[in-house]
Parts: sequence; structure tokens; C-alpha cells
Amino acid sequence: MQFVDTHSHLYEPEFDEDLGQVILRAIHDGVYKIILPNVDLQTIEPMLATVGKYKNCYPMIGLHPTSVNTDYMSVLEKIYTFMTEKKHSFCAIGEIGVDLYWDKTFREEQMKAFCEQMYWSLNLDLPVAIHSRKAFDEIFLCLKKLNKKTFQGVFHCFGGDLNQAEKLIEMGFKLGIGGVLTFKNASLVEVVRKIDLKHIVLETDSPYLAPVPFRGKRNESAYIVNIARKLAEIKQLPLETIAFETTKNALELFPKINA
Repeated sequence: MQFVDTHSHLYEPEFDEDLGQVILRAIHDGVYKIILPNVDLQTIEPMLATVGKYKNCYPMIGLHPTSVNTDYMSVLEKIYTFMTEKKHSFCAIGEIGVDLYWDKTFREEQMKAFCEQMYWSLNLDLPVAIHSRKAFDEIFLCLKKLNKKTFQGVFHCFGGDLNQAEKLIEMGFKLGIGGVLTFKNASLVEVVRKIDLKHIVLETDSPYLAPVPFRGKRNESAYIVNIARKLAEIKQLPLETIAFETTKNALELFPKINA
């Protein structure tokens, strides 16, 4: 069986001491490709250093919504320049989006930064990884402004309801499903039960949101198998089917990781 972890921050300091072992555990458990999103200017170099050292890791690039503040335009200019210098091949733009869970101070700036990066996606023909937290209305408003019916991308760490899921699927998005699926009383279970497997990709969001039985501990890419097992249980399908279908979905969504 082979899995793709479509969202993992393995360049974070939490992995400084044992990243090599983390990568080996992932490979041992069948996670043969790992996609790394950066979050700001400062995380580009650590991410690329990780990608350079481990050939099964692939980079995205973007500005995370919680990294947006008053100077977001100058930051975006620097990221865009870095991205278009062609020194590195980025497989997607991400993670980008809107996050109003803790702080709404930069709501307008977040929306403008998200829209700008969506334009990058369309102009450069790259998929996106979208972070949305307490911001579905804002995300949909931005997408509507783009005057396009369908998109290439994934809603990372999807946590919405069935109506939102169906709306995103209609717009061409995949749903990124991670450790939250394994949590007790997770409402996500009933949503996922009603969604066709062809719309789902797996992710860990390491080092965050570790699945049961590791909840509360550092997450890592090998734990994607625990998420897959829960998905297999919900769908009443063999684990091998979950691995095959979600990997197929990921490779189709991110064609540059096939190189």
C-alpha cells in the first residue's frame, strides 16, 4: 500500500532532533510522498532545505492567513518573486486562505491576500491548499469574485458541514481529511460517510492534530495510516482501497509530485 500525505509541516522545530527517523517511519508505513506547505517568508528556506534533503518531500509556497498583517502586500511580492524565479518547482500554492477563529483584526487583509494568491493559482495553473477556519462565507465570497466555476485545489483540514462539502466538491475541490476524523464524537464522520471517496485526499498537518491513539502528542506523516484505517471503517472498505483511491486522487490533484 502507498499513501500520500498531502499536508505536513515537517520543517517545523518539533522535528529538529529526529526528522530522519520520522521520514523513515513514514516510508516504512507506506507514506511514499509528503507535501510541505510553508506559512510565511521565514519558513520558505527551512521547507526547501527539508525538500532538498528528502527526495520524497515536495514544496508548496504561499502566505498563511494567520501570517497576514498590514505589510501583506510586500510579503506577497517577495513570495511571488521567489516562486517565479524558477529555481524551485513548487507543486501548489499553499497554504492560503482565511482564518477568523482567534482574531478578526486583519479580516479584510486576509481576504485580499487570499484572492491575490488565487489569481496566482489561475495564472500559473497550480492547485491550491486552502485553510479555512470560521471563514467559509469569506472564502466563498473571494472565490465568487474570481468569476470561475471550477478550481484545482484542496480544502485542507476540512471541518465544515455536508452542504459546504457538497458546494466545494461542485466547485472542483478535494477535501483534505486528517486526524480530526478519528476524534471521539467528530461530526466529520457523518459528513465523510456521505461523500464519495473520489473527493477525498489524506493529510496529517504534522506536527498538529495527531489522530487517535496519539491525540495530544506530536503528529507525524506515518500516522496517516491511522486516519486511513478510520476512513476504511466509515466507508466499510478494505484499507488497500482507501490507500489506492486517496493516493490516486492526490496524484491527480498535484501532478508535479509525479515527476
